[in-house]
Amino acid sequence: MGTAQRTRHSALQPADWNIAQLPGLSNEDSDRLINSGIHTTLQLLEAIKTVPEKQALAAQIQVHIQHVNKWLALADLARVPIVGCQYCGLLLHAGVSSATQLAQMSLPRLHQQILKLHVSTFQNQGHCPSLDELANWIRQARSLNL
Repeated sequence: MGTAQRTRHSALQPADWNIAQLPGLSNEDSDRLINSGIHTTLQLLEAIKTVPEKQALAAQIQVHIQHVNKWLALADLARVPIVGCQYCGLLLHAGVSSATQLAQMSLPRLHQQILKLHVSTFQNQGHCPSLDELANWIRQARSLNL
């Protein structure tokens, strides 16, 4: 078995992004997170796992806990390398709130949710990811060590 074949069957490693790349994060919020020791999306996920930790971070950087919850959801979705920071916001707005949820979704359901978002937001279907792209998102989410 070649290296490519072995790699294909092994678990995919989660992607880690600079915290400033997270969509919807203002420069001020990014700076606040960095000043509190959180430089990457995986660091955010590792540092904040419980409600008290969420509340403590929100108080420390002076934001509403809803912002922290949104950042955590985006960071979780961004763990899927093919989704990353480029598409995690699209998934969240389409109702997908975690890599685990993405891994469990059927392709037709995901396509329907994203298509509905595109039509309601952009009034067209032109920029909707293809079925093949969405299938790859689901496949990678299933390959992660969740």
